[in-house]
Order: sequence, then structure tokens, then C-alpha cells
Amino acid sequence: MNFCSHCGQPVELRVPEGDHRPRYVCTGCGAVHYQNPKIVAGCVPEHEGRILLCRRAIEPRLGFWTIPAGFMENGETTQDAARRESLEEAHAEVEIGSLLAVVHVLHADQVHVMFRAKLPEPVFGPSPESLEVMLCEEAEIPWADMAFRSVDFALRRYLDDRRAGLERHHFTAIDLRSRGVR
Repeated sequence: MNFCSHCGQPVELRVPEGDHRPRYVCTGCGAVHYQNPKIVAGCVPEHEGRILLCRRAIEPRLGFWTIPAGFMENGETTQDAARRESLEEAHAEVEIGSLLAVVHVLHADQVHVMFRAKLPEPVFGPSPESLEVMLCEEAEIPWADMAFRSVDFALRRYLDDRRAGLERHHFTAIDLRSRGVR
């Protein structure tokens, strides 16, 4: 950040009075500009035991597989965002179920919130964001071509829970700055 979004004056990185972290502070009006994590919401849609996956038509990770997920918009819930992303990425009308996973993607300043979902009808298709969309059995999941570690984590927990007949909540943190999962 170089300039204040309130008055246009330059900002400087410093610890504001009463704070404990460096923030961008306007040299003109004194506004403090907080930078907080972005929320990504998604779901694991299932239809008759098969999972809906999308092959990405956009960067990052063009050509790799994912579940429907994307950045949450202002004015919507995480469930609404997951439902919207399924429609945008796979032309799929889903019913959002229980919370599946919360993944803190520390190196990207993001929190990924994933839900279980039902795909009542096998109606879906590619969109501008997806090269192809498929329903696949567990054995057909292209694990080596998964786009994101958060998706891999959520999908594996989903399948573990399905085998166990449970609906647990799963939490993890991924920080590629330290080249690992915390």
C-alpha cells in the first residue's frame, strides 16, 4: 500500500499508538489501514456417492482440479458464498450442509471454509472458470492434480468422515513460507 484510500496522501508502515503490529498509517489524515485475511468458501458436492470436481480454467493453478470454491463477497454468508461458487464454477445448484473444514492458509492471508453439500440432480457443466466438470467416484479422484492443499485436506477429511458415518469439523493451518503444514 502506497497511498491512503481516504485522502490520497502517502502512507507509512508503523505501529499505531495502542496497537502491537505494524500497520499502514496515513501521513496526512492519520487513518490506519488494517489488512485482514480474505475468506474463501466452498463445498464438496455429492450426488449418489460421487463427488463434483472442477478443472480450473483460470489462474492460479490453471488446469488443476478443485471443488467449487472462491472468495466470499460482502453481504453474503459463507454458505451463500459456497452455493454461489458452485453455480458460477460448475453450473450446479447445491444444497449446503454441515461445516466440514476450516483451513488457515497463512502464507496467502486467507481462511478457507468448506462445507458438505448435496447435488440433488446431476446437472452441471463447465463455466468460464472451469475447463471441465465431472462427477467422480472416490477411486477416480485425480489426487496428483489437486489445485490446492486446502482442497486436498477438505476432500480427504470428507471421504474419511463418509466412510466412518460421521460429520466432524476439521481444522488445520497451511503455511508455505515454512514449507509445511502447521
